[in-house]
Amino acid sequence: MRGVEDLDLGSDLLYVAATPAPAERLVRVHTPAHLQRLEQFSAAGGGALDPDTYAGPTSWEDARMAAGAGLVAIEAARTHRAPVFVPARPPGHHAPADRAMGFCLLNNVAVAASALTDAGERVLIVDWDVHHGNGTQDLFWDDPSVLYVSTHQWPCYPGTGRAGEIGGPAARGTTVNVPLPPGATGDVLRAAFERIVTPAVEAFSPTWVLVSAGFDAHRDDPLAELALSAGDFAELAGTVAGYAPEPGRLIVFLEGGYDVDALRASVSAALGRLVGASGRGVTEGPTSGGPGSEHITAALARRHAALWGDDHVHGQDQQP
Repeated sequence: MRGVEDLDLGSDLLYVAATPAPAERLVRVHTPAHLQRLEQFSAAGGGALDPDTYAGPTSWEDARMAAGAGLVAIEAARTHRAPVFVPARPPGHHAPADRAMGFCLLNNVAVAASALTDAGERVLIVDWDVHHGNGTQDLFWDDPSVLYVSTHQWPCYPGTGRAGEIGGPAARGTTVNVPLPPGATGDVLRAAFERIVTPAVEAFSPTWVLVSAGFDAHRDDPLAELALSAGDFAELAGTVAGYAPEPGRLIVFLEGGYDVDALRASVSAALGRLVGASGRGVTEGPTSGGPGSEHITAALARRHAALWGDDHVHGQDQQP
């Protein structure tokens, strides 16, 4: 939130209170058994759900509030015809239907996306977190009304997100993965969007754009090894904003980001670009010169092979 305050938006900034996600929206995404288990575990005092994921006594209500914030954001975006930022914790994109994992209890972006698709919308989810959003991919794997796009470090937790993963039988092509090597810089991400992501988005023609905006791809973040700057996140935000059919169809959900100074600068830069206050938000320029160009070419080839059945690039288990 300090990153938001750094933009000095004054009366142009509107704060909207979140409300807990109702049960009928949560069961649209998660199994009743998972929801009941999480509620009971939290009520009993919490503890470690897995080696990475912890819950405390209030975590169930916190998670419901984080998921509900996305639903409130939909109405706020419609009403005010402006982009909306959801700075929620816990994050969500690692949570599949039936369990918590990777710091995530409920899948916030998926709860919002399912509400939109139930209303007949076509939803693009862009996930630029440094880690692949395995939960989001799984939830919409066979749903032709959601295009899921992820750029992420490979190899890295959780070990999913190969370029050949393109969606299920009813939704072939609606999963787009671009795995990138450690040290990749902003120019590599921009090339990935130009060569792979933008053509897929144009073919899909979304009516809403949701962003799983993890800022742990920043070069100062301790949990991974991509080399982006705040300026790169501003560039990514500008690109993704161009995918929305109008300003009131864009919602940005906070995912990862574990260096607080880098997180503050990156949030400010990305949101500043979205609202036309980028001069106040960007404290670092875009980066270039890192590895990864060949990974984009390989990802494009593997995606085409998976789509069109070219077996000559299959069977390479160690390749992304």
